[in-house]
Amino acid sequence: MPSKGNLTKARLAESMLALIQTNGYSGTGLNAVVEHASAPKGSIYFHYSDGKEGLGVAAVELAAKQFESLIVQAVGSAGSAGEAARTVIESLAALVGESGFRLGCPVSVVTLEMGAENERLRQACVRAFESWIAPTSAFLEANGLDVAAARSLATVIVSTIEGAVIVSRAMQSTQPLLSAAIIVEELVNHRCQGVEAKR
Repeated sequence: MPSKGNLTKARLAESMLALIQTNGYSGTGLNAVVEHASAPKGSIYFHYSDGKEGLGVAAVELAAKQFESLIVQAVGSAGSAGEAARTVIESLAALVGESGFRLGCPVSVVTLEMGAENERLRQACVRAFESWIAPTSAFLEANGLDVAAARSLATVIVSTIEGAVIVSRAMQSTQPLLSAAIIVEELVNHRCQGVEAKR
């Protein structure tokens, strides 16, 4: 069972993640994180001695794990590679819509705000994107694509999702994400079926 300290540390990271999604990284203050987490005032520097930067890295890592779990779930239940991709994007569309278009991808937020200013945060974002591209690429390989083609298509899929989330939030409509889901499914099925046809 996690200790009280570990639970507080996890709660701080969860609060940082939630606040980044709604207020951005720059717009999230440590006092707001403490209040959101219902944590003692001194707890941030106790658990994250490097303050906001360390907490930001933890939030990005948490976001990476959450989305990676979504990918793994979709892959496990889908009948085809294209269906898996569509399921992931439709699930994201539902989350974005249910939040009133306040929630987006915290990794893209941190990348855009801090990528040019803070190398540690940029590297955390690189690892997050890689944690999504890698399993997607492995799944595409398992569906017949060679390593280079799978990696390339996985990168396109993740990049498309990131862009569609931003456009959906701007338009306050899930249509950009749902349109991306259809096109990505078609693209993935076409690529994977093309490989099968050549065999």
